[in-house]
Amino acid sequence: MDTVERRWRRLAEHVVELGPPDDERRPAVLLFHGCGGVRDHLRRYARAAVQAGCRAFLIDSFGPRGWSKRFAQYLVCTGVALRGPERAGDVLAAVAGVRANPRVDPDRIVLAGWSHGSWTIMDAMSAPLDRPGEARLADPDPEPLDAVKAVFLAYPYVGLISRSRALWRRTPRTFAVAPRRDHLGSIRTHMLAYASAVAAGADVEIWSPDATHAFDEPGIKARLPIAYDETLSLTALERFGEFLGRTLR
Repeated sequence: MDTVERRWRRLAEHVVELGPPDDERRPAVLLFHGCGGVRDHLRRYARAAVQAGCRAFLIDSFGPRGWSKRFAQYLVCTGVALRGPERAGDVLAAVAGVRANPRVDPDRIVLAGWSHGSWTIMDAMSAPLDRPGEARLADPDPEPLDAVKAVFLAYPYVGLISRSRALWRRTPRTFAVAPRRDHLGSIRTHMLAYASAVAAGADVEIWSPDATHAFDEPGIKARLPIAYDETLSLTALERFGEFLGRTLR
């Protein structure tokens, strides 16, 4: 079983960092992919984070485990492997590792997730993370998560095997994208999930576009019931950048 330090060392080998080539301490945005792995649309969001004055870190959860995207689609997308509570260990380790970067402001951390990545972040917000073995870590410590100022949740998985209705233990400012045609979760299900954050005291802003799950992922239009929407994708990028600006100014 990994320690937090070992988990970060494994993740760090596959992290892609984007940002200005300087040594100024800047806010950090950690991006967590969906069950399809790191795809091009996440790089668009990463560039938007850089434009907002942040350093962006694309966190790959599959590479350190030796999983191909196809392998992960069979096991992770079906809920067989790496469910949210387990992958929450990646969130904790990544936050701890990125905070130690001398070019990062350790008190201004933003987490951003898409689908499975959002599920993972929500579980990290609600889990105690203080008992050996939790999140598949030998020494979990929730303290690094206190530095998380905000979270951006794009169409999180809030279905039956998620713990999305668990009361959050951390209350960062939250922006949630809840598409009205998300086949993995009705608007009611999404709202019940976000109610857990609101009940804990988090400031939650919800945007509910007339779109499907993964509407912002180019090249996905042929995979019904998911359809790419270029206009709404650009709107999502704009709202993401604006959210970072409001949160980190």
